Amino acid sequence: MTIQEIARLAGVSPATVSRVFSHHPNISPEIREKVFSVSREHAYHPRLSARQRNVVIITPYSSLYPVQCCVEMILMALTRELPSRGFRIEVLPQDNLERLDSIQFCAAAAIGAEPGDFTRWSDRFSVPLILIDREAKKVPAETCLVRSDEAQGMDLAIGHLYERGCRKIGCIIHGLPGTGNADIRAESIRKSLRKRDLPCDESMIYFGRDEEHLEITGKLLRRNVDALFCPGGSGGILCAYALSMFNRRIPDDISLIASEQTFFSRYGTPPQTTISPNYAALAGAVADVIDARTSGNRAPVRTTLPYLLIPRESVRVAPRGSSL
Repeated sequence: MTIQEIARLAGVSPATVSRVFSHHPNISPEIREKVFSVSREHAYHPRLSARQRNVVIITPYSSLYPVQCCVEMILMALTRELPSRGFRIEVLPQDNLERLDSIQFCAAAAIGAEPGDFTRWSDRFSVPLILIDREAKKVPAETCLVRSDEAQGMDLAIGHLYERGCRKIGCIIHGLPGTGNADIRAESIRKSLRKRDLPCDESMIYFGRDEEHLEITGKLLRRNVDALFCPGGSGGILCAYALSMFNRRIPDDISLIASEQTFFSRYGTPPQTTISPNYAALAGAVADVIDARTSGNRAPVRTTLPYLLIPRESVRVAPRGSSL
């Protein structure tokens, strides 16, 4: 299938097809949809112009999703990796996506966006969309997923606490059920606790927004937990503060693992043991997908990368006689 054949089937000129695939702003929605429809029907993927090296990075907008350290660290990794591959970057908040109709770009990468927000992406654009840090049972056309392995990450943290003698681990998952990665994390934590015969009922695992961490920490302390695991958001900062309010010392009285926050975790008192996405690897995987598509090659629909464990001083030392 050639661009000339696509043009003939769509009833337009090859120049028009070329403008559609390069996302020229002066193409009507009707013509764009006609060309896209023909190309989808014949499984045609254009070789994107080497001159169009603009990548749009879509970020959450503050009124819906306050920018947090994870988003910032992914963005930082992308701004290092993509220019090293010859791409230019434009950052666009998700509440300003109408601007996509007036710019030319060869790919887009959305950080922390819900897959359901982009189900009609292929109806508007012929370029790939990479969703970062999200999972979806059904991946929309022209979309690829690049994410960290939530099940492996949750098990990594629970296993680290268990190996150091913790047997009653309370968990506070940032976010609400049905949003982001909260449900995947909750189920993975339950599975990890269950396989080690540790308590895993609902009184040990909570979903929580920032303002709820103090109250939830109090509930878990009444359950006599010997460790806290707080994946996502600012859980490490909030739980450290909450434990200080309850006169509990880390790690003497209670061990703590949270998600890495570069400008706090290593400088906390004590420095916090954390789990962290491999941000450099995530950015590299995103760039690999874009490189493949701009070269006219297939790219993996799903890329899943392991979490890293960063051991510091907020987890108790392994008990004597352990295998560590």
